[in-house]
Parts: sequence; C-alpha cells; structure tokens
Amino acid sequence: MTEPAQAKRGQPPGLFLLFLVEMWERFSFYGMRAILVLFIADSARGGMGWSQASASRLFGWYGFCSYALPVLGGVIADRWWGTHRSLVVGGAIIAAGHFCMAVPTTPTFFAGMALVAIGTGFFKVNASTMVGQLYGQRDPRRDGGFTIFYMGVNLGALLGQLACGYLGESPRWGWHYGFGCAGVGMVCGLVLYLRLKRRYVGDIGDEPSRAQAQDRAAAGPLTRQERDRLIALVLIMAFTIPFWVAFEQAASSMNFFAQQRTDRWIGHFQVPASWFQSINPAILILAGPLFASAWTALGRRGREPSTPAKMTAALVLLAVGFGFMVEGARRGDHGGLVSAWWLTAAYAFHTFGELCLSPIGLSLVTKLTPLKLSALMMGFWFFATSISELVAGQLAALTDRVARGELFHLFGGQADFYFIFVVMGLGTAVLLAALTPRLNRLMHGLDL
Repeated sequence: MTEPAQAKRGQPPGLFLLFLVEMWERFSFYGMRAILVLFIADSARGGMGWSQASASRLFGWYGFCSYALPVLGGVIADRWWGTHRSLVVGGAIIAAGHFCMAVPTTPTFFAGMALVAIGTGFFKVNASTMVGQLYGQRDPRRDGGFTIFYMGVNLGALLGQLACGYLGESPRWGWHYGFGCAGVGMVCGLVLYLRLKRRYVGDIGDEPSRAQAQDRAAAGPLTRQERDRLIALVLIMAFTIPFWVAFEQAASSMNFFAQQRTDRWIGHFQVPASWFQSINPAILILAGPLFASAWTALGRRGREPSTPAKMTAALVLLAVGFGFMVEGARRGDHGGLVSAWWLTAAYAFHTFGELCLSPIGLSLVTKLTPLKLSALMMGFWFFATSISELVAGQLAALTDRVARGELFHLFGGQADFYFIFVVMGLGTAVLLAALTPRLNRLMHGLDL
C-alpha cells in the first residue's frame, strides 16, 4: 500500500504491514483448521478414520493449546524477547508444523499439530500487541485500526479456507496438500515481515534495552484505577467465553453439518464442505469497513457504545444466527439435504456479532492494560478463548447424543443441539447488560 493511501486513511503505516503479516499467518491457521476435523474423521481418502465425536474432542484440545500458549508467549515477550523476536520465532515454528503435517504419517501429523500450537503461542499475542503499540493511549483511531487489522485476519482466513479446503477435499490432491499449502502461506508472511519491519514499524516491539527495563521496574505497584480496569477486563474476558464456545462450532459440528446434511451442488460442481467456513470472513471483509467507520464516527460525536454494550449486541446476534441453525437442522431431521442458505444466514449473523466483540476486545486490552503487562494481558485474552475452544470441542462431541434425545428433548434431532447456543447467547447477553453500568465505572473512562 502506498504512502498516500496510508495518509488518507489516517492510520499509522505500520498497521498495514502488520495487516499483511497477520493475513498470511491466519491463511495458514484457518486453512489448516478448515479441513482438520474432516481429515481426522475421514476413512475413505487417507484420513485418520476417527469418529466425529473423537475428531471434535481432539479439535477442542488443539484449539485450547493454540490459544492458551499465548499466555506463555506474552510473558516471554514482556520479560525477555520483545514482541518482534517472539513473532519471528513463532512464525518459523508454525511453518515447520504445517510442513510436518504435509507428510502423510501419523507421527508427523501430531508433531505438526504441536508445533503449530506452540508457534501460535509466540506469534498471535505479539502481533496484536504490536498493533496496540502503534497508538497513544487515547488515540481515537485505535478501535478503527484494530477493526482494519481484524480484516487482515479474515482476509487470510478466507483465502486459506478456499485454497487449503479445495486442495484438501479434492480427490486429485488430498489432505496433505492442504496442510502443505498452509505452510507456504506462513512462509510468505514471515518473509514479508522480515523485509519490511524496519521501514514501516521501526523499533516497535524490539527487545527492551536495559534502561527501558529499569524504567518499567521502577514504575511501582498498580494504582487503584489500574487495578479496577484490570478487574473490568478480566470480567469482560469471562463474558467472551460463551460467545466463542458457540462461535467455534463452525469448524466442528457446523463443518460436519455442511458435509453431510447440506445441499452443496451448484450445477455440476459440489462445493467443498470446508468452504462454508469462508462465508464468515467474506462477510466480515465486506462489513468490516462499515463497522470501523461507524465506531469512529460515533466516537467523534461522543456517542459510541461502551465495549460491554457492543458485546451484549454480539451475543444477541450470535443467538439469532443459531436460530437459523435450529430451523435448518429441524428441516434436515425429516430426511434429505437442506438448503445452503440456512448455514449462510447463520454465518452472517455470527459475523456481525464477531465484529461487535473480537476487534473491539483486542482494542480494549491495549486500552486498559498498563504497558508493563501489555503482552501478558493480551495472552490472557487468548487464554479465555482457549477455554472456549476446549468446551466447544467437547460440546460438539455430544451432537449425536443430543440428536438422539439421550440428554434432553425439545424439537427432536439435531435442532436440539443448536438450540443450546440460542439459550447460551441470550442468557449471557442479559447478564452482561445488567453488569454493564458497573463495568463502565470500573474502566474509569478509558473505554470511551
């Protein structure tokens, strides 16, 4: 992107480099993720042949590790390496992991999953932290900047899911070509970052000098306001867990729904099941600029909703999306394949909810956290997501049991399973709305 374009948009030049680097890393992460449970459950085309329940559980544990390890990555970056070095090391480990998964053996598959999770721990938290370091504490461009950055996440997810999904599900190529494609994406991002970092990001994220370390050590204990803000941040993190538990059904139970119960034919072409996950980033890319502009415009007028209010809206939108899944599953329970529009509508509302929660949450972490704890608290933001990933996988493993009426019976069939998330979203939204005034007071004005 050229300098005039950057100046016109009013964002720091480094944002657009980090946008592209994160795009390629998410290309690799979401590309592999799109086909992971399908590969594990496949017994006909060289997959592992596990049951869907077992595949969902393994996916949950993988997601837990991928989002929990950023806590460790944040500590290492804060205390020793800096965000720059942590990001480079993480990217290299991620690429090695994907290339291990491209080798068609069971040991290399599990070794590759472990490496991707470890590398993500170093990379993910520090890329987001570096974006926050581009802005002053009360810079009104921050929320808009994080929303733009989040568009990079989703552009990468869209391209990765299309490319890796096509190769992985194609009879001509196969699963391991999809995993290898993810590795190529990570290498592209790493090379781009190493070549352009000094020019566009400067010394942001470098390992702190001894003088900087002494300044941070001399900063003293947290003030009362800082403690209050951290309490508010931890509470808000807790409210994100139910959202992601439901949202992350996309790569497990909704992925199997697309594969087995959705009419995927367009003429003579059968849409790969994994491509349905790309609906989410595609809609986000279209809607993201509108949300970013809206937050910025409302902020200038002093009318922007607080972060808890935005997240309450996110939970309601999520519940509406699962309402479409309930109806689609109910129709499918009567036999035959259902229209792809049910999945499309669900993903659309989930995406609108995501835009009200995820980029806004990343921005909030950098607003409320003292500088000396920035990477660590960003790690805890992702740790909350890791709990969601684990719970999401274990819940997805119960899909068939709920559908058979073994746990409870409402509509009958798989509609009962998706109704769980309607109740979860609405119930959490009501509780968060009730606590919003208290959370706003604890933040002492830094959220506005």
